[in-house]
Amino acid sequence: MTFAVPDSVRPLRDAVHVFMTERVEPAEAVLHRGGPEAGELLRDLQAEAKKEGLWALGHPAELGGGGLPFLDYVYVNEVQGRSEFGQLALGTFTLQDSLMLHLYAGPEQRERFLAPLVRAEIWPSFAMTEPEVSSSDPTQLRTSAVLDGDEWVINGHKWFTTGADRAAYTTVMCRTEPDAPPHLAFSMILVPTDTPGYTIVRDTPVLGLDGGHCEVRYENVRVPAGNLLGPRGQGFVIAQRRLGPGRIFHCMRWLGQAQRAFDLMCRRLHDRSAFGQPLANKQLMRQHVFDSYAEIQSARLLTLHAAHAIDRGEDARVEIGAIKVVGARMLHNVIDRAVQVYGAAGLTPDTPLDRMYRHARAGRIYDGPDEVHIDSVGRRVLGTYAAGGSWEFGLR
Repeated sequence: MTFAVPDSVRPLRDAVHVFMTERVEPAEAVLHRGGPEAGELLRDLQAEAKKEGLWALGHPAELGGGGLPFLDYVYVNEVQGRSEFGQLALGTFTLQDSLMLHLYAGPEQRERFLAPLVRAEIWPSFAMTEPEVSSSDPTQLRTSAVLDGDEWVINGHKWFTTGADRAAYTTVMCRTEPDAPPHLAFSMILVPTDTPGYTIVRDTPVLGLDGGHCEVRYENVRVPAGNLLGPRGQGFVIAQRRLGPGRIFHCMRWLGQAQRAFDLMCRRLHDRSAFGQPLANKQLMRQHVFDSYAEIQSARLLTLHAAHAIDRGEDARVEIGAIKVVGARMLHNVIDRAVQVYGAAGLTPDTPLDRMYRHARAGRIYDGPDEVHIDSVGRRVLGTYAAGGSWEFGLR
């Protein structure tokens, strides 16, 4: 297992790093403001990425992407994550949805949505979470779909449907098999966002950030029966195929964020003086460096271990659950220390740390809260012992 960036990937990773640090990060102030200027700037960045061969690197080549193997893309994703706009500028923000359609969509839906997704001509969105039920137990989801002739009729209430305000369609998790066991009762259905009855209630702010996390109502929404994604009752299977690698991508992007915060912190320690000495000479400040180094390196190795397990074809449920918790905690802690080193300046938009800090807190909730993953990992490991085995770390 290789933990350093392989030589075969290094030139591409370096090119992405340059693109991120020299073009995307300097553009953040304008991109944060939004509006026509931000839209034009983002389109320019996307055109530059395409011209330089950096576009949609993780998408399969047959879809018009870069065709980068999974493990190679994991290393690239690490530097792409330095900015929240990295995915948008490099055309990978559609990757999970594109792969999901590639695996499960029928010919008509592939033609309508898949190719435009890879070209970033349209946006996707994904609807699972509901405000009325605990999302840590998705078997409680209430949104339903009933087949009426050759149409699905959908009724329900979702929120945190990220990007719905600009998306061409939403993939909706809904109950289609009311008499089936809980994990076989749900299906995925593609719903174009201009369908009558699809109503965006609001963009839900998250810790003061307006990020397009939409609340949506479905009131007798009718779509063709062919908009079913994959087999009926297989919604949870499809969701796991989508979320498993997606969590690894999240964790690698978090490592990029942590690297950026670590760089900012260490440079600040050299540039700032107090009581006649640079902050870098202070023992307590060095403690921040040590703790951050140890947490970043630990999270990185755990994440790469999980990525290698996925690449071998394993389900890696324990490994993925562990990195989701450890990675989110690491990100919060590293950014928190960087804010502390910057003092009052770290609380302002003068550095990227204030937005990074707020985004980091959300990481412990989306794609499954910490508590669910902790319980799942503990249960699976203990199950090995209950069956008479043991969890041999050196063999996994």
